[in-house]
Amino acid sequence: MTQKQSILGRMSQLAKANINALLDRAEDPAKMIDQLIRDYTNNIAEAEQAIAQTIGNLRLAEQDYHEDVQSVQEWGAKALAASRKADEYRSGGDPVNADKFDQLAKVALRKQLDAEGEVRAAQPMIEQQRVTVDKLKTGLGQMKDRLGELKSKRDQLVARQKAAQAQQAVQGAIGSINVMDPTSELSRFEEAVRREEAQAMGQAEIAASSLESQFAELEGSMQDVELEARLAALKSGTPTPQIES
Repeated sequence: MTQKQSILGRMSQLAKANINALLDRAEDPAKMIDQLIRDYTNNIAEAEQAIAQTIGNLRLAEQDYHEDVQSVQEWGAKALAASRKADEYRSGGDPVNADKFDQLAKVALRKQLDAEGEVRAAQPMIEQQRVTVDKLKTGLGQMKDRLGELKSKRDQLVARQKAAQAQQAVQGAIGSINVMDPTSELSRFEEAVRREEAQAMGQAEIAASSLESQFAELEGSMQDVELEARLAALKSGTPTPQIES
């Protein structure tokens, strides 16, 4: 198997590869894609070199072919000229020179036959090389398309992975905040506020009860003053004020 046939086979195999099936079987799809991208890139570079060499050989063969075609025409023209010259000598009664130019015509015709053989041999080889070049170009184009598909798949996979990681982070953050959980920071803060509110209410009640006791003490003191005043009035004979009915 020649090098270009081997490259053509690998190109065909890679171009027909089912990328989705390969990714489904891969333990790490991202690494699998990166490896495929490296393989495709290397094979594309190798294929480009093989195609360039094959095209170069084809162009050389085409040049040789055109030269052989031109040789056929040139030797045909030389054979015709020699034959006409021989006819002129023969018509002029010079058979020696006539035979000489007829021999030259035969030499030219032999050269023409050789050139025609080269042309006939070169035609199928050139056609085969053209077919090979077309196949290589087609395979190369398919590989480049697959390489673009691989890169797109990798970008999509990376984007999906980042989105999944972000979603997991959000869900984790949401899950860590539970207002019904008494151990959460929010619940502890709420409990602290309630305790402060309760303490404030207790202080208010204490202040209110203290004020009432002060008024009660004042009222008691006023009654004592009234009693003393009435007692003094009794001793002095001053009549006690009566409540009107």
